[in-house]
Amino acid sequence: MSAEKMGLQDWFKTPPGRYLLAWERAQFDSTVADIFGYHALQLGLPELDALSANRMPHRWLAMSTCPHPATPTGPNPTRAALMTDFAALPFPANSLDLVVLAHALELNVDPHATLREVERVLVPEGRVVISGLNPASLWGLRQRRARLYRRFGAGELFLPEAGDAIGYWRMRDWLRLLSFEVEVGRFGCYRPAVASEKWLQRFEWMDRAGQRWWPILGAVYFLVAVKRVRGMRLVGPAWKTVPSRAGAPVSVTNLTHKE
Repeated sequence: MSAEKMGLQDWFKTPPGRYLLAWERAQFDSTVADIFGYHALQLGLPELDALSANRMPHRWLAMSTCPHPATPTGPNPTRAALMTDFAALPFPANSLDLVVLAHALELNVDPHATLREVERVLVPEGRVVISGLNPASLWGLRQRRARLYRRFGAGELFLPEAGDAIGYWRMRDWLRLLSFEVEVGRFGCYRPAVASEKWLQRFEWMDRAGQRWWPILGAVYFLVAVKRVRGMRLVGPAWKTVPSRAGAPVSVTNLTHKE
C-alpha cells in the first residue's frame, strides 16, 4: 500500500515508521521520567505510550476518536483513555503538570487552538513535550517533490497525505507567543527517505554523522517547553505579627529629700 493511502497510524507500521517511532520512544522515555507531579496527559497516537516511563499517579490518553473511551489502553494499565476535542479538554485551568503531544498538532485541523488549550490546562511551571515531522529534512524534501510530480500524474508520496508538518522554528515561535520557554530542542532520524528495512540499516551511519554535521535536518524534532507566568511570585504564609508593647513612659519627678 502506498503512503498516500495510509493514515499516520498505518504508516508507523512500515520500516521507516518503526524507525522513527523507536527514536521518539527513547526521547519520551528519557524525558518524562524526570518530570514530577500528579496529573499527566497524552494527546493522540496510542501506538506510542509516551507516558510509560512517567511516575505520576494520574495519567490519561486523550483521543479525538476512540471506540472504547473508558477502557485503559496500551501496556500501561494506569493510562486511562478518553475521547475529547483537543481544543476543549475536559480539565480545569491550571490542573495538569505534563502534556505530551506526539504528532498531535500536525494532524489537528486547528493546531493553534490545541496549543492554547494545552497552555490553559497546564499549571504554572508545567511542561509540554512535543514531537513532529521536520519539513526541512530529506524526508520532507522527498514529500514536497512527490507532491509536485503528482500534478503531472507521477510520483508517489513517502509520508501520509493526512496532516501538515509544522516547522521547528515556527513551533518555537508559537510556544513563545503563549509564554512558554523552550528547555530542550533536538532532532533525530537522519537516514534518507527509503522504504525498505535493508536500506535503512545500510544508512545507519548517517544518524551519527547527522548529529554532528547537519543537526537541524533530522526527519523529526523533539521539544520540551515550560509554562511561564509573567509576574508570578511565590507567596509565603501570612504570619501574624503581634506588635510588641512599648514600654510605658515613666514620669520623672524631683524628689525632695529631708535632711
